[in-house]
Amino acid sequence: MSIPEQNAPVHTAGAAEESRPSLSALLLDPSFWADWASVVGLVGLVIVFGISQPVFLSIANLQALLLAAAILVVLSIGQTFVVATAGIDLSLAAAVMLGAIILGLVDAAGYGIFLACVLAVAATSAVGFLNGVLITAGRIPDFVVTLGTLSGVTGLGLILSGGEPIMVGSPFLLRLASGSFGPFGYPVWVAISAVLVAHIALYHTRFGVHLLATGGQVESASALGIRTNRVKIAAYTISGFCAGIAALLLVARIGSAEPQINTSLLLNSVAAVVLGGVSLFGGRASILGPAIGALMLTALVNGLTLLSVSAFYQPLAVGAIVVLAALIMRYQK
Repeated sequence: MSIPEQNAPVHTAGAAEESRPSLSALLLDPSFWADWASVVGLVGLVIVFGISQPVFLSIANLQALLLAAAILVVLSIGQTFVVATAGIDLSLAAAVMLGAIILGLVDAAGYGIFLACVLAVAATSAVGFLNGVLITAGRIPDFVVTLGTLSGVTGLGLILSGGEPIMVGSPFLLRLASGSFGPFGYPVWVAISAVLVAHIALYHTRFGVHLLATGGQVESASALGIRTNRVKIAAYTISGFCAGIAALLLVARIGSAEPQINTSLLLNSVAAVVLGGVSLFGGRASILGPAIGALMLTALVNGLTLLSVSAFYQPLAVGAIVVLAALIMRYQK
């Protein structure tokens, strides 16, 4: 009896070693590529573009790339909270436009840039809140609600602006767009701060636990006493808030509020979430993954531009990568 007991730990350790996958087995495991799609894709793009166009790895270009990615990173965070509940926010780009228009109008009216920024973010957050209420209280599919909100908010933005761009020459926004702290511009620090705050909220708060539980199995979450409707409303409100922050960064970058929807912001925010390994069925999410996915998409467009690839082909490349990522996601553990 004593011999097997003495050998038992040895057998257990051996079994543990045998269960540990080898490097070759890991690389052949589809779930590995599903979990690390954004990281592998970003590294691959950096290598390919760095070899084919050395200027891609220049400090100036990398700084420009990070600045360009900041807006998409913020939007992908908002979209992540929604997708984590098994939803989707199609009104994201329209909310960005509305926030920009309100910022421009309030600033042009002479009420000051700080009040303009607050009202812009409040308006986009209200759009997200409205989405959440309609989806939960009205029991309407998120796709239908946010598609309707997209159309309605777009019309509201056009009415408020008269279809004309509004110039915003605020020194504050100019400093936000062109200033820097250390190696990064202010927009990059805004994006980094958003990633850190969102990560803490998702993984180190009760709200994050409730969010993932709601997305994983809403009936079970309700049975456990989680107020799933409130969680969903909060998720869409966060998405709207992120759209407001993105609107500030966008106006600061281009110097005006444009009454036009940038559809690439919506499509790329969803693409970044998919590339980041967030389950489209809810219950599984990360913040760093979509942020890296946003960097990957920005790097792709940046590299293709440096290679003088026509802008007409760039959406095709982005679409192909997203479809590939969606296929790989099927093998996600």
